[in-house]
Amino acid sequence: MPMDKNTASSPLLHLQRQQLLLRMEYEYEKEEFKRQTETMGVGRKVKRGLCWFPASTGRTYYNSLNQLVIEVMRSEDTDIEHHFEFGRPVCFFHQTADGSLHYYPFTATVSYADEARMVVVMPGGDAVMQVQQAERLGVQLYFDETSYRTMFEALSDVSQAKGKRLAELRDILLGPVKAGFRELYPVRFPWLNTTQEQAVNRVLCARDVAIVHGPPGTGKTTTLVEAIYETLHREPQVLVCAQSNMAVDWIAEKLVDRGVNVLRIGNPVRVNDKMLSFTYERRFEAHPLYTELWSLRKELRQLGSQGRRGSYSERESLRNRMSRLRDRATALEVTINADLLEGAHVIASTLISSNHRLLSGRRFGTLFIDEAAQALEAACWVAIRKADRVVLAGDHCQLPPTIQCYEAARGGLDRTLMEQVVASKPSCVSLLEVQYRMNEAIMHFSGEWFYQGRLKSAPEVQYRSILDWDTPIVWVDTSEREFREEFVGESYGRINRDEAHLLLEQLTAYIERIGSHRILDERIDFGIISPYKAQVQYLRSCIKQSAALRPYRDLLTVNTVDGFQGQERDVIFISLVRANDEGQIGFLGDLRRMNVAITRARMKLVILGDAATLGRHPFYRKLQTYIKSGMSLETTDETDAD
Repeated sequence: MPMDKNTASSPLLHLQRQQLLLRMEYEYEKEEFKRQTETMGVGRKVKRGLCWFPASTGRTYYNSLNQLVIEVMRSEDTDIEHHFEFGRPVCFFHQTADGSLHYYPFTATVSYADEARMVVVMPGGDAVMQVQQAERLGVQLYFDETSYRTMFEALSDVSQAKGKRLAELRDILLGPVKAGFRELYPVRFPWLNTTQEQAVNRVLCARDVAIVHGPPGTGKTTTLVEAIYETLHREPQVLVCAQSNMAVDWIAEKLVDRGVNVLRIGNPVRVNDKMLSFTYERRFEAHPLYTELWSLRKELRQLGSQGRRGSYSERESLRNRMSRLRDRATALEVTINADLLEGAHVIASTLISSNHRLLSGRRFGTLFIDEAAQALEAACWVAIRKADRVVLAGDHCQLPPTIQCYEAARGGLDRTLMEQVVASKPSCVSLLEVQYRMNEAIMHFSGEWFYQGRLKSAPEVQYRSILDWDTPIVWVDTSEREFREEFVGESYGRINRDEAHLLLEQLTAYIERIGSHRILDERIDFGIISPYKAQVQYLRSCIKQSAALRPYRDLLTVNTVDGFQGQERDVIFISLVRANDEGQIGFLGDLRRMNVAITRARMKLVILGDAATLGRHPFYRKLQTYIKSGMSLETTDETDAD
């Protein structure tokens, strides 16, 4: 379903199409969840991080927000990454004697989760009792109806907006209306480079929209933090959002380091005392009035348990007392919330959580959206409804939004708001051009292919390497070894065990070249990346069994490309997996994913892949030629670039 010109030029038609495509994704994901629930074995759900089984329950209590919660722990497979996080709905089940699964008729919501424990908000005492009494208990992610409902509501609000700021932003971001800029005397930032300084000043001058385009290693977060900090000299409060909780944590932590008062709506993924200290829940508990509120709530629960006992006059007296206590508790809660919200310089949340009841009716002069190139357009509009202007930061040449429905993605759901504004409003875009992460040879190919050769390496990283006379990029061609990929489980991915073993041999040999003492003394870190989850799991299990790699386990990270977004390591090994006679490369054809993979390394990049299979695609063919020719693009065929 290609986008026609009329749709592209009309914001209202475009939004109608977004609703249609989002509906397709919604129906597909809902049907997929139903199919998985009915047909997928519990073991596969566990391996894919969708389920904890067996699970056990811990204590039950009322949290600071007066919600009834229960602790849930998993006892097995704690090394498997899971997808449970704040705000996600879950359902409980137990396994019967014949092995079948019985689901309980209620849903709950995750309030907090780490590797092996989560806290779940329960709908009531009966639900808690059912879960506590269950044998062979399990918990799995439930279809997230609320997020979709929030996005549909946002698209509807934007479509219907008339005569207000939201309508103006809609016509600027999606239509032909030009974005406005005010004239301001440039602010100097000696600690930033020229393009970073220009980007911050562009943000300050923007009346409607500004974009900070940050390729890998160019200091996007540093620039964005500076832009937020400077904006707070002009505005009392800003809203800072991102698609994922992890991205919100990252930017929030950097702002806290600058002394900014951040109020985090929703619980952090990276849990430590520093992160927890600026969450809404912790701030709520720390408020001077909270002790009185807690006492009132406790008394209300005790009085409520007395039920209908006593005479009519006694019951009437009890009702009156409870009514007075509720009024006082409500007044205290309103006061605490007002103090927390008014006192914060930055409200930080995911895009969907910006719809939280706490922020109802609240407006912000500026909204900053980090990792905007990974966010669905509809999710961006959820937050934009609350703002007078918007700043988008990210890199549309890296990972796109995750979309399950192929037809919806092909129809344009994967084209983000940031991409559209970059294409239609180039005057709003500031490209950060100096990167501080990679050896020049590692950066150069990506810089030419994705960023029109505009990236430069900072002098301090341009030639850095771990070993003298080392080759910064190596392609280990497996085509002569007759390795073959295998398909393991529907939508779970592919695996190439021989390639995994070769990768670990190469890794072990490189570690021996560097030397154990030096690696441990200097804390040289290694990343192993594969686009396929099955390969990642297999590599992790092999590393667990490897005696040679045991001393370095805390310096080794194995993950998918998506899991490495925003991260970097001294040394990166990539297993591309695909090896077949047909030249099929699947989603390796999404080059944005490969841009992320090959730009994680600071000093050494080793790629393992079947050149015969991958070389049929122009990107991989050119990459192989670049590496073989000694990292010079001058000898490659320029017509290969798409």
